Amino acid sequence: MSHALASMTGYARATGAVQGASFTCEIKSVNSRGLDVRMRLPPGFDALESEIRQLISKMVSRGSITCNLAIEREGAGGHVRLNQQALDTVLAAIAELGSRLVAAPPSLDGILALPGVLEQRDQPLTAAAEDSLGIAIMDAVSRALVDLVLARRQEGNRIAIVLLDRLAEIEALIAQAETHPARSREVIMARLRQQIADLAVDVSLSEDRLAQEALLLATKADIREELDRLAAHLASARQLIAGGGAVGRRLDFLSQEFNREANTLCSKSNAVELTAIGLDLKAAIDQLREQVQNIE
Repeated sequence: MSHALASMTGYARATGAVQGASFTCEIKSVNSRGLDVRMRLPPGFDALESEIRQLISKMVSRGSITCNLAIEREGAGGHVRLNQQALDTVLAAIAELGSRLVAAPPSLDGILALPGVLEQRDQPLTAAAEDSLGIAIMDAVSRALVDLVLARRQEGNRIAIVLLDRLAEIEALIAQAETHPARSREVIMARLRQQIADLAVDVSLSEDRLAQEALLLATKADIREELDRLAAHLASARQLIAGGGAVGRRLDFLSQEFNREANTLCSKSNAVELTAIGLDLKAAIDQLREQVQNIE
């Protein structure tokens, strides 16, 4: 069964809540050579990291993925605790200063206002609620990943249309090069005759010698192999796009091979028009490769 092409860029968001807390999960994806997963989880939720990573790697094979989890507890900051250690340190410092300085003793509210003496903490959840929260978070991550995969595939469908347009353009240019009259031995011989005639000195070559020279030039300028390989790469690229799935790396390799053949075609060209076709080919191949970089 074939799968659609997928882009490596996408975004998805899912929210959830349990008694005592609500949360938001955001997953972003951009281009990458492989699969790179970065997690931003609140303190105390490190245990979920490996589970989330496994889930992501099952659903996505390539891309730089960032997963952000934000949790908001009910009665946030409503639980106040006295930090006994900090208070003891402050009182010891006051006692030491009192023996050296003559000053009014600090007030209680002044001491409590010092940083670290009073700590505000979120209302703790029960163990059962913490378990429910973990399950709900994993459910939200799953939902966000489904949406992310869908978004990547929708973008992949749009890219596939662009890729097929570029391949059609490449095919048309291959056909132009294929039928170009500059490739025939007769045209090369006529051009050779003209070049000899244009020389200021008296140069006379027998018809046999002229035919040999024309054949030599035609052999050097023959782009049959390049055209055949370009046509083969074209068929392979269309097959990969039709099959879908994670084919980005193979399409990238093919686009490099396309470029190699176009370069050789330009270097072998024996006519300005063929060189122009070769340059147009290179431009279309560059556009193809640019889009391929986005494919999973």
